[in-house]
Amino acid sequence: MRLTKKIFRDIDWISVCLYLFLLLFGWINIYASQYNDDQMILFDFTQRHGKQLIFIVVAVFLSFIILIIDWKFFETFSYILYGGIILLLISLFLWGNETGGATSWFELGNSYKFQPSEFAKFTTTLALAKYLNTHNIRMQPIKTKIITFTIILVPLILIILQNDLGTALVFFSLILVLFREGLSGNILVFGLVIAALFIITLLLDKFIFSSIIIAIALIIFLFSRRTKKELIVIISGLTLVISFVFSVNYIFTKVLSPHHVERIDILLGREIDPQGAGYNLIQSKIAIGSGGFFGKGFLQGTQTRFDFVPEQSTDFIFCTIGEEWGFFGSLIFISIFIALLLRLIILAEKQRSKFCRIYGYGVASILFFHFAINIGMTIGLAPVIGIPLPFISYGGSSLIGFTTLLFIFLNLDSYRLQILR
Repeated sequence: MRLTKKIFRDIDWISVCLYLFLLLFGWINIYASQYNDDQMILFDFTQRHGKQLIFIVVAVFLSFIILIIDWKFFETFSYILYGGIILLLISLFLWGNETGGATSWFELGNSYKFQPSEFAKFTTTLALAKYLNTHNIRMQPIKTKIITFTIILVPLILIILQNDLGTALVFFSLILVLFREGLSGNILVFGLVIAALFIITLLLDKFIFSSIIIAIALIIFLFSRRTKKELIVIISGLTLVISFVFSVNYIFTKVLSPHHVERIDILLGREIDPQGAGYNLIQSKIAIGSGGFFGKGFLQGTQTRFDFVPEQSTDFIFCTIGEEWGFFGSLIFISIFIALLLRLIILAEKQRSKFCRIYGYGVASILFFHFAINIGMTIGLAPVIGIPLPFISYGGSSLIGFTTLLFIFLNLDSYRLQILR
């Protein structure tokens, strides 16, 4: 523990102010998303905006508790916190409650639920930072890569098995941290190539696409020196690509759940279902587009007030922002969120401890993934995978999880000048 006077002296107030603004902005938009002629009371704790206010109070109190804890606690107990969350994720298979098709929740009475996967984000980031900080480990050795990816993949796989693909995908954002720490960029290029092949194969007939790939390979072969090594590389690469192309449909239809398949089909234009799986996206675009430049005004959104957009206080909260605050208000909100992300990256680069720097980049990566995908799925640039907009969407587990994620780093940063002294 440390003196309260030192907490207020060393904390990064720019980040705190941005955080508090996002909390307030999120709360009033949750209220707007629930507003109608029968529900006008601002402090009605039976409604979502009232419950969110309780979550905000708890989150702010928790942030203060986190700040007064000595930073060494988080490094020392990183593996224990990580192991505890892994046990909770496993226990969901025995005692978890199913919501929206995913077994990701523990029931806390009749009104509240607890989602361990939201807390797995900061514990996994802590464990990753702890491991990579041990004896100045470098990313190049294969052993380091195996252990590093295992730390990330264990919670990811458990969450996928709970049928919560959206939350699981968030853990891939931690790979961005590894590039800062020396992971080869070839892995990123390889991942992008695989993703591109996957999408192109879905859009084109696999036989047509395979023919195009073979034709390109033949052209490269004809205009190359055709050494034995080049021939082996061309044939091996061609075999792998063709094999992947013919396995895409199996992966798409057998591995992904049916509702994710429908959403990806709609995003890629392979299917149009305005009354079914495509309804959310269509109504989302209508709501955001109808806001115009300056918006319809607070509590004046017709798409919002008449509940045209499902899940508008959670995954589709950006629709309320777009409709009632317009392009101008959305731009201000996006600018403030980006300012927070840039501030976190700047602070991460200033850290004297590798543990603190890695954790800081992890926080920025997770928040960026949520921010980009959530807004992307409301405007049709990303599949609807059901992840919240940090500090804005309704939900106690997500708000407290994001608050913990952020304020652990602000705690670490506040000790920056004392570390290595």
